[in-house]
Amino acid sequence: MIRTRRQLLALLSMPALPAAVLAQASPALQAAINAFTGGAPVIDGGIEVGIAELVENGNAVPVTLRVASPMSEADHVRELAIFTDRNPQPDVARFVLGPQNGRAWVSTSIRLATSQRVIVLARHADGRLQRRAIDVIVTLAACIE
Repeated sequence: MIRTRRQLLALLSMPALPAAVLAQASPALQAAINAFTGGAPVIDGGIEVGIAELVENGNAVPVTLRVASPMSEADHVRELAIFTDRNPQPDVARFVLGPQNGRAWVSTSIRLATSQRVIVLARHADGRLQRRAIDVIVTLAACIE
């Protein structure tokens, strides 16, 4: 929920992705994301994703996720999830958070099979969902079947 003018301006200044982010996605990715969202509407933006857009080796790609949240009992990020379209499994990672975490911040490494779109979703305590997608170019593939 937007409570101040500053929060509204921050939201409006974020680069928004078109709602058709999944238009070219595989059926497996669409099914994985629908399982996470339960068909609820998703807001584009609001998630800061730290990942290189050009990755030399897909075996260990560092990723940092941040979501602006007071992380209070009533208003906190409950879950963060990473999905990819061209990995053998589209559901790459999920992180469960709570107010005791103090901040909605996660850092990890993932594998990327090839160049593809990385999609991050955040679920808030009030049921709100946010999405951010980034295209990543991988020069040395990983996760080969």
